[in-house]
Amino acid sequence: MDLKPQALASTVVEAAENKKAYDITVLDIGNVSIMADYFVLINGRSTTHVQSIASEIEKKLYERGLSPRSKEGYNQGRWILLDYGDVVVHIFEESERKFYNLERLWGDTEVTGFRVNG
Repeated sequence: MDLKPQALASTVVEAAENKKAYDITVLDIGNVSIMADYFVLINGRSTTHVQSIASEIEKKLYERGLSPRSKEGYNQGRWILLDYGDVVVHIFEESERKFYNLERLWGDTEVTGFRVNG
């Protein structure tokens, strides 16, 4: 089953919130990049928490007939990347997110109106 990019990103946000992820940001990169429509940036409190969030996202999307095209960083759990084509998910430990600061790197993008938590 194909989900439209916005519905896919919304499902990712919902799954992350189910696992108590925090500082969830959805960047609309579709106007500045051909690689994806959205980046979803998510924080977890520990490597175990980051892995748990990633597993929940994968589970929820698998239930909708989707598997990631690629998955990176799961074993280390400090920064996990799940590539769903139109939506790329980045799940970080807080220190990793601060270090790489993707929000600054993609500064020309718009933060969407998706519901996010703090």
